[in-house]
Amino acid sequence: MYRTILLAYDGTRAGREALDQGGELASLCHARVYLLAVVAHELGVALAEAAVPSDLPEREYQEVHGVLAVGAEELRRAGLSVETRLSEGNPAEEIGRMAHEVGADLIVVGHREQSALARWWGGSVGASLLAHSPCSLLVVVSKRDA
Repeated sequence: MYRTILLAYDGTRAGREALDQGGELASLCHARVYLLAVVAHELGVALAEAAVPSDLPEREYQEVHGVLAVGAEELRRAGLSVETRLSEGNPAEEIGRMAHEVGADLIVVGHREQSALARWWGGSVGASLLAHSPCSLLVVVSKRDA
């Protein structure tokens, strides 16, 4: 059914649930797994960095790298072979780009509720991903949010 699954992972509760469901599906399908984390720099942070450089981007990168390593280890303990990738930019665009690159049959992402203002300001990654996805998309809705 699915040979290559791309799991987008950010370490949040919704992300962990997507990791669990995506991992189970990968096990059932004997699929290759790519675990992707995206560092998304906000416009305000980018402007502040331009004015007064700091080590914030490097610390953020290291934090996301650590989250990615924890997620990969969890999947490996479940018996899966996992390749990790860390990207920087717009999450929907980077997830879509990566799915093209690895020939993904399925993208798995978590869903979390956002306020109307947050959706207006940053948009929904899941909704934006529909425009960038070259394959099927599984949006995992938290059982606690349903």
